[in-house]
Amino acid sequence: MPASERRAVVTGGAKGIGLACARRLASDGCHVVVTGRDEAALRASGFAYVVGDVADEATVADALGALGEVDILVNNAGIATSAPLGRTTLDSWNQHLAVNATGPFLWTRGVLDGMRSRHWGRIVTVASIASHQGAAYIAAYAASKHAVLGLMRAVAAEVAGTGVTANSVCPAYVRTEMTARTIANIVARTGCSPADAETSLVGNSRLGRLVEPAEVADAVAYLCSDAAAAVNGQSIVLDGGTIQS
Repeated sequence: MPASERRAVVTGGAKGIGLACARRLASDGCHVVVTGRDEAALRASGFAYVVGDVADEATVADALGALGEVDILVNNAGIATSAPLGRTTLDSWNQHLAVNATGPFLWTRGVLDGMRSRHWGRIVTVASIASHQGAAYIAAYAASKHAVLGLMRAVAAEVAGTGVTANSVCPAYVRTEMTARTIANIVARTGCSPADAETSLVGNSRLGRLVEPAEVADAVAYLCSDAAAAVNGQSIVLDGGTIQS
């Protein structure tokens, strides 16, 4: 199947990493559809779009019914907040698991049978270095990202040899609105400058800087390509070599 005949869905595709992935896949010739909850941002993306919550089963089912065949799925939608474990609410815990893990589960489950019947498909989940290691104050986020990494590995085992692959990309902090909010929180909490707050985020990374959205999109595009047909159940870590897995 040439790229020009492939339909790609990018969840959370109106901003940041998702928008970079949508643009990259479109440049490779795919027909791209983005999803999300911010209709104004979706409209501004310039892509066909579906409005809805990735963690709502009925919404996902309706979207898949309207879209038809999906050849490439990029599970990108996610949330991240931080708090010490003792101040992490059950609502926050459940929200992280719903968006970061249940969303990819629902979308992956919805596209998998069609991909297998056509003997070709690519599922890529944008996870995080928090899929591989814990850190203080992100218990809910890290747990949800560990969960989705396990999901992709389980799916990969089920589809091995079918022409369908399931993989993850795991970036460190990326230059996005989400990271900008994290930097703003550090500034508000400590009184340091934004530049110093950013330095504190990347200080333990061998990369020594924020990852750019386009770098994540390049890794996603590779995993979605025919060149990655032999890559299945893998996690590509984008952090300059701090974590080697």
